Amino acid sequence: MSFKHDAVAEAVVAVAAACWIVFGGIFVLGRSRAATKETKREGKFSPGLLLQCLGYAVCFALYRTCFSPLFPMAKQTEAIFALGTILIAVGSIWFCLAAVQTLGKQWALVARVVDGHELMTQGPYGIVRNPIYLGMFGLLLATGLAVSRWHALVAGVVLFLIGTELRIRSEEKLLRPAFGEKFDEYARRVPAFFPRVF
Repeated sequence: MSFKHDAVAEAVVAVAAACWIVFGGIFVLGRSRAATKETKREGKFSPGLLLQCLGYAVCFALYRTCFSPLFPMAKQTEAIFALGTILIAVGSIWFCLAAVQTLGKQWALVARVVDGHELMTQGPYGIVRNPIYLGMFGLLLATGLAVSRWHALVAGVVLFLIGTELRIRSEEKLLRPAFGEKFDEYARRVPAFFPRVF
């Protein structure tokens, strides 16, 4: 059986891979910043983070034939689908980078409150309260559209969303006591994860 070369699918996979490299860089650079003294921190084990990682793992483990579209479609439709996937991947990484830059030294892999902690409400934090998770979700979606089987993408999304909900609840248990009414007002005004359309 001969392998059919698909340049559009190759381009999508290449962009998704590049975005993963940038995503990894975000965490490497974030961890290398000078640590700020913590006053409160989420526990060392995060079931939410584990479920998010499992969502990614499912998408990567249950992959489809290399450089093939998610399902059979016309070339023009495939090109539009590919462009959408690339925009999701690049937009998600940009959103993550903007959120990490906004947080500065307050950023960490697990939730924490540090000395002089400031409640961020500007930039990406004016769109959603958890823009890094939204960016991570976009990267999961783009990865699934680029390399996964459709049922793996669905399973990965479900696992990731459950994990994200757990992480958001855990983080808000730290932030509410630290910021009180200021956080409650922010939570009323800005959605937790998905942006409001209207």
